[in-house]
Amino acid sequence: MFTFSNVQYKDILKIEKLTFQDKQIICLFGESGSGKSTLLKMLNGMLTQDSGKIFYKERLIDDYDPVELRKKVVMLGQDPVMFQGTVRENLLFGLKFTGKSEADDSKLKELLKDLRLEKNLEDDADQLSGGEKQRVAFGRVLLMEAAEVYLLDEPTSALDEETETKVMSVFTQHIKREGKSAIFVTHSKEVAEKYADQIIYMNEVLANEEISE
Repeated sequence: MFTFSNVQYKDILKIEKLTFQDKQIICLFGESGSGKSTLLKMLNGMLTQDSGKIFYKERLIDDYDPVELRKKVVMLGQDPVMFQGTVRENLLFGLKFTGKSEADDSKLKELLKDLRLEKNLEDDADQLSGGEKQRVAFGRVLLMEAAEVYLLDEPTSALDEETETKVMSVFTQHIKREGKSAIFVTHSKEVAEKYADQIIYMNEVLANEEISE
């Protein structure tokens, strides 16, 4: 799916070879400052390497149109952006971005229930708490049927343990059911071991050990 070859970014990352397999849930695990978020942002062109090559499906990432790439490789950050408007409008934003038909209210309400978010679709998104915004953002990306890969940077940092378990379970079940891929960053080894098919340890990446399984 993704392949890194002799990639360097400032003094943060230096990767001789790294491969991410398709249709897997992969966790990037390591200490703060180990380059996890930097690596994640390079996968959809938010950051560009100083040298080396990054391929997505055997095509250089640099050759993709950035907008088209980000429709397929979707990023969910730790502090998700909320657009002005209602919870409904924020949930539907991803569908509009990818040019897909809007989901009806019954589907949106079921999604909020699955994510344990007891809010009305008409509620103002700006008034949500940090954890509520994270769950709306989860719902938004889950609705994006055009997405092939989900990139998640500490996606449950504002959630309590019980809610985190529920949200991650809903998300990973969706990924496996739809035959898609996810790469996520976490500081929690428990979360990594529970939900990832593969854990990539950043200390091994930076030590230039070949990781391709």
